[in-house]
Amino acid sequence: MIGTGATGVQLIPEIAKNAAHVYVMQRTPNYCIAGRNAPLDAEVARDVKANLSSIWELMRSTSFGHPIDFPDRSALSVTEEDRRDIYEAAWSKGGIPLAFTFNDLVISRKANETAAEFVRAKIRELVRDPDVAELLAPKDHPIFTRRVPLENGYYETFNRENVTLVDLRSSPIEEFTAAGIRTGDAEYQVDIIVFATGFDAVTGSLFKLGIHGRDGISLQEHWREGPRTYLGLATRGFPNLFMITGPQSPSVLSNMVVSIEQHVDWITDCLRHMRERGVDVVEPLPDAEMHWVSHHNEVANATLVPTTNSWWVGSNVPGKLRRIYPYLGGVGNYRAVCEQVARRDYDGFHMSVHDQGA
Repeated sequence: MIGTGATGVQLIPEIAKNAAHVYVMQRTPNYCIAGRNAPLDAEVARDVKANLSSIWELMRSTSFGHPIDFPDRSALSVTEEDRRDIYEAAWSKGGIPLAFTFNDLVISRKANETAAEFVRAKIRELVRDPDVAELLAPKDHPIFTRRVPLENGYYETFNRENVTLVDLRSSPIEEFTAAGIRTGDAEYQVDIIVFATGFDAVTGSLFKLGIHGRDGISLQEHWREGPRTYLGLATRGFPNLFMITGPQSPSVLSNMVVSIEQHVDWITDCLRHMRERGVDVVEPLPDAEMHWVSHHNEVANATLVPTTNSWWVGSNVPGKLRRIYPYLGGVGNYRAVCEQVARRDYDGFHMSVHDQGA
């Protein structure tokens, strides 16, 4: 198994149950949070169904589109004992609540370190071999500045006799051989290699569509200095191109179902508005696009996220520009901006009638 991101974290425990031996090749350790996967409790299901409308309304207004938001407290405003109790309660519940324990975990390095060390301590508790535990415990980046996988038995898997962790930082892969994989200090004979090595997020799928805009310019060429969008929905020079969860929208740093729904609704309303006005061409204005890109960057740079290499900034793809691709201003705030643009007669967009002779 090459890669220990979200995909690897999900696959490794399952593969280890059946394989004679698993070599886990890790370059970058991740902070993984207990997922607590379990059968859905009937009472919880009834409660969700009874309150579905209010839950959806809450998700549309929160920071990341979940039915939970940040409390009005800093990790440094409580005692060490209280902070540990808060983290423990979130860990026991499992899933995303740990990220929402305090409001400054992605803003303050000192606050962030309290959560990071809590998770590292959990790794040391779960993994019996102290050397393996230290290799699995991240120390080179703040927690929550790259995707935090939810694990279900991942760390305990390294206690199995048929699982070996290979540290690629100390001994990188040199070549694939007829028998398996050779690193700097060993050759691993295997039958199957699983590549859990990531993907070209946010812009990759758009570029692969081969989209061309005005004057035949490709989207990839247009964004050679990085994405430039208005609201992450449209980009100048590509009339009538709408992007759903595109770059510089909340996108992958949100509950994607909530964000996709919001974009589809907004685009549908915009098309209806155009039909009613008798126009058929829409495109962002230069100033609107410029101001949105500037705002997007300003918000991102106020956090710790740009300090870490991850697919959120495109550093996993050779040659890809290092940029913050998703918008970090929050789902609720972003929705409010989009709604305001629509109320103001789609302020920042130019609408016109297509010149058939052009």
